[in-house]
Amino acid sequence: QVQLVESGGGLVQPGGSLRLSCAASGSIFSINQMGWYRHPPGKERELVAQITSGGAADYTDSVKGRFTISRDNAKNTVILQMNSLKPEDTAVYYCQALIIVLSATHQYWGQGTQVTVSS
Repeated sequence: QVQLVESGGGLVQPGGSLRLSCAASGSIFSINQMGWYRHPPGKERELVAQITSGGAADYTDSVKGRFTISRDNAKNTVILQMNSLKPEDTAVYYCQALIIVLSATHQYWGQGTQVTVSS
């Protein structure tokens, strides 16, 4: 059984920062891509950022220059550092990972953490 557990959401004023963390645990052989998605109220879920096992990252245009994704392969964790937050960043943020378990690759999701940007 594999679990992704997120932490770090909350309420922040515009211009502020938050750091989201996600740790994978369980019967993991290795982890390929890891990422963060978000689901804003009344909108579709979207990919925010993703990172390969080698550290190559990409971002949706609206967060470039403000968000940074990183990972610690030894600890099976992925971090999303969010700076200069805007009200439109308000959403439930989900950690996602492609994990190899027993020679097969599966996609896993965290439970979601609420990020609210408001004054």
